[in-house]
Amino acid sequence: MGFKGVLTEVSRYRNAYTLALSASMGSIFFGWDTGLMGGILTLKSFQDYFGINKMSASAQASFNGNIVSILQAGCFFGVLCTSWVSSRFGRKRSLIASGIIYIIGSLIQAIVGLGSSRVVALRLLYFSRFFAGIGVGMVSALAPSYISECMPRHIRGRCTGLVQFSDNVGMMLSFWVNYSASINVPYSDMQWRMSFIVQLVPGVLFVLSMLPQPESPRWLVEQERYDEAAETLAYVVRTSVDDKAVLLTLDEIKADFMGKQRTSLLTQFRMMGESRETVLRCLFPSIITFWQRWTGADSANYFSPQIFAAVGISGTTSGLFATGIYGLVKVIAVGLALAFAVEKWGRKICLIVGALGQGLAMLWIGVFSAVHPQNTLVPASYVSILAVYLYGVFFCLGWGPLPWVVASEIAPNHLRSITLTFAIGVNWLLSFTISRLTPVMLEKMKYGIFLLFGVCCMLMAAWAYVMLPETKGYALEDIKYLFEKGIIVRSLEDAPGGRVFLGGRRATAVEEMRRAADVHDSREVGQKGDEESNESNEVADLRI
Repeated sequence: MGFKGVLTEVSRYRNAYTLALSASMGSIFFGWDTGLMGGILTLKSFQDYFGINKMSASAQASFNGNIVSILQAGCFFGVLCTSWVSSRFGRKRSLIASGIIYIIGSLIQAIVGLGSSRVVALRLLYFSRFFAGIGVGMVSALAPSYISECMPRHIRGRCTGLVQFSDNVGMMLSFWVNYSASINVPYSDMQWRMSFIVQLVPGVLFVLSMLPQPESPRWLVEQERYDEAAETLAYVVRTSVDDKAVLLTLDEIKADFMGKQRTSLLTQFRMMGESRETVLRCLFPSIITFWQRWTGADSANYFSPQIFAAVGISGTTSGLFATGIYGLVKVIAVGLALAFAVEKWGRKICLIVGALGQGLAMLWIGVFSAVHPQNTLVPASYVSILAVYLYGVFFCLGWGPLPWVVASEIAPNHLRSITLTFAIGVNWLLSFTISRLTPVMLEKMKYGIFLLFGVCCMLMAAWAYVMLPETKGYALEDIKYLFEKGIIVRSLEDAPGGRVFLGGRRATAVEEMRRAADVHDSREVGQKGDEESNESNEVADLRI
């Protein structure tokens, strides 16, 4: 699909894209903090205020790890409560609540130390970052689920991937806010407070943009509020509630939830093991978010100024400028990937190519740092700087946006909340651990940290090639057929060149499995079944 085709599709589904943009705006929270804190730690005004520059090198590394990772700790606990909150109150209200929590935490960060000692200010900074993290963690679990549940299937990947796009936009903006503060705001407390103050803006915009949006149709069906669910389905595809596409989709969702409405958390946990297919669909989202963190993206994002210093860019302002360019490159890359690659190439190829590109970039940086440990510019330094940017580009092609897309697609409808709670809980726990250890590893392991992440990227490329079936183009109610039997055969069949390893073996087509299931459920294989099949084909493009 060319650029004109993308614009035509955006115009046709403008309600759906507006909804996706509104919900994904919550991801600006994490992206903003990711770039924000790494830059603030390099400002001399911040270091002097909290006495960081008087600490030993190991103490500074520990402080940097603590102040960064405390937000991830809050995120982890925020995710844990998401399943119950979203099941009880709905996706929309839970998203709005997460934005309010983030705003309160950000406001406290901006005013720490006013009227108190610096010791109290530091304690309050830790608390406020943890509290804001609860809101960030909630929105990180809710936004992909909410968007995925509302979108038409053939734009679902692009729209859910807007979560990562917003993350990168927030990161880029925070990089430039830090850079601007370092050169335009005189040395004072306001220099670092300004960055904290500005982060209130995306929180307020997120809450305001979510107010007019509808509730998730699949949550409404679970609550047996069918008329409202039909209104949401009609809204996102800009048609009437009586449209047969809306009615067909609503019937499919109701059938998928049959006997599974309003289940308790304990019951949902037990249902995760009800069949092999369900176990796999509940396990894969956690596996893919596990791999996402081992790309080393958190280390590159939080500590990019230090990484640029390691390859020869010295000085606080120069490091922040290079980091700002890094953020801009990532925004452009993820925007192009979502517009032209995710729905054309599919999830699987993007993940494989992205992991291979990231792995090669990380391995180059590691080898260069081992051969040239001095922080001085040499000709090969420019290749290493390019490698950092290429690493960001390949991350935005695959393991940045796609884990959110695939995890929300694979999770069963009736278990999506608890499945994504586990998956994103794993994500934040690893994010906390890696962010906590990165400054220590940079000090102790030196180039070894880059080699570690490079090898992990290669391993995840192999996993995606062998184990992950393609989900592009399937309705959420049809994803279950991808995991029923022969998952490795199906995964290799979907992989580039994978059929070479299969010989004559082939996975059963999803359409065939779906027809067999329809016949089994209805017990009618006559003319009525044929008419229903033809009707389904006529409206297939609008099934959500």
